Amino acid sequence: MASLLCCGPKLAACGIVLSIWGVIMLVLLGIFFNIHSAVLIEDVPLTEEDFTITDAPQRIYRIYEQVSYNCFIAAGIYIVLGGFSFCQIRLNKRKEYLVR
Repeated sequence: MASLLCCGPKLAACGIVLSIWGVIMLVLLGIFFNIHSAVLIEDVPLTEEDFTITDAPQRIYRIYEQVSYNCFIAAGIYIVLGGFSFCQIRLNKRKEYLVR
């Protein structure tokens, strides 16, 4: 039977730490983009056309919200990778207790 173990214990622990940090950071960024924080205007992909149309504020808010959704999706991916790293740690611990 093939083993699902593909990471060592240190790499799996590093994956969990990075996943936790990534989730915290991206959820906070998603919240701040969702409330249209003016500090993050440089991180929103805006063009000159977005400022010249008649409904410019609504269009800019939609772009902010799209960036917010992207942050939440990336946080979800980090959660999945954190779960994978956690499973790798469990498999490594189980491997330590096996008698050959």
